[in-house]
Amino acid sequence: MSSADEILDIVDASDRVVGQARRGDAYARGLRHRCVFIQARDAQDRVFVHRRTPTKLVFPSLYDMFVGGVVGAGEEYDDAALREAEEELGVFGLPRPTPLFRFLYEDGPRTWWSAVYEVRCELPVNPQQEEVAWHAFLPEAELERRLDEWPWVPDGLAAYERLRAHRGA
Repeated sequence: MSSADEILDIVDASDRVVGQARRGDAYARGLRHRCVFIQARDAQDRVFVHRRTPTKLVFPSLYDMFVGGVVGAGEEYDDAALREAEEELGVFGLPRPTPLFRFLYEDGPRTWWSAVYEVRCELPVNPQQEEVAWHAFLPEAELERRLDEWPWVPDGLAAYERLRAHRGA
């Protein structure tokens, strides 16, 4: 099954399930669904940063400071966070990501409830080639310097700004 055929829960402005749709249809019709964003840090407290592949359905070839993705139909945010982190980092046996906060991302036709998490990844990473074109663990200061230099996914930037505020930065 292609990622466009994955079934997602469609939710209202209060994050209540109101239906289901194929992922491709949800994107094409601007249907609100659920996503998880996980900031992964290594043992030296560096942030995992990656560039998405050009074949991604949304935001192809852009940089992101989170791993994550959509929450499948009937799936809980916490389960999706662990699944997505392990899939994208290419590891097994991560600790359960810590939930931090949720927010409603809205940018024109793109709208999704976003649950933000953090996780410590001390395992060697082997990111999915279908998802990740380039990756590195960067010190926070370098990530901050790159914000104006590299093209970033807009929902990741929104999550990162909220995360910085959440941490009091």
